[in-house]
Amino acid sequence: MANEAHPCPCDIGHRIEYGGLGHEVQVEHIKAYLTKSPVDAGKAVVVIQDIFGWQLPNTRYMADMIAGNGYTTIVPDFFVGQEPWDPSGDWSTFPEWLKTRNARKIDKEFDAVLKYLKQQCQAKRIGVVGFCWGGIAVHHLMLKYPELRAGVSVYGIIKDAEDVYGLKNPTLFIFAENDAVIPLEQVSLLTQKLKEHCKVEYQIKTFSGQTHGFVHRKREDCSPEDKPYIDEARRNLLEWLNKYV
Repeated sequence: MANEAHPCPCDIGHRIEYGGLGHEVQVEHIKAYLTKSPVDAGKAVVVIQDIFGWQLPNTRYMADMIAGNGYTTIVPDFFVGQEPWDPSGDWSTFPEWLKTRNARKIDKEFDAVLKYLKQQCQAKRIGVVGFCWGGIAVHHLMLKYPELRAGVSVYGIIKDAEDVYGLKNPTLFIFAENDAVIPLEQVSLLTQKLKEHCKVEYQIKTFSGQTHGFVHRKREDCSPEDKPYIDEARRNLLEWLNKYV
């Protein structure tokens, strides 16, 4: 699920077995998974979940990977206690389920997370990364929060609306060529509109032969053909954060 206009089944792929390096904390009215950076550089990254929720081991794995590169990372529960999507659920009920979890209505929670990072973690420079549902959230936040130094939206896109191209700060969009959820036509439209309207740095990168979820929901060892693309996308994500946060 990463396209507001046409919600579509989103395969959970490989749910990895991963315990995590961080711990859970309470941030005002929401829970979150926090991993401190080995070096205190005053930099933090908010990592936003996909439809499978803030406790998905794959998302925590990505947060810990980012933390290992010099950022305090936090994965908040942006569903605010509501159940994540169950991979064995009835997809015909998915559109109704999604109506109560709008990726563009998370400002109250995001404000609480920003306050926590600044006051409790002494973060001075903050970026945001999101996957799938969280990619839509990143696109939304990068339109609204000038204090976010950089954003990385991984297979997430806001449907065509005239107010979604005025990004406030550098944003990287990562897509998969064979994404059943996000047709390449939508990527082309985003590319065209950003070219016309966007005043800041941005990059749109589409990975050939890849499918929805490849960056965080495929095991690195799943196939020799996929591994270079997974590694490159993760490297691009980190390079973008390192350049701008």
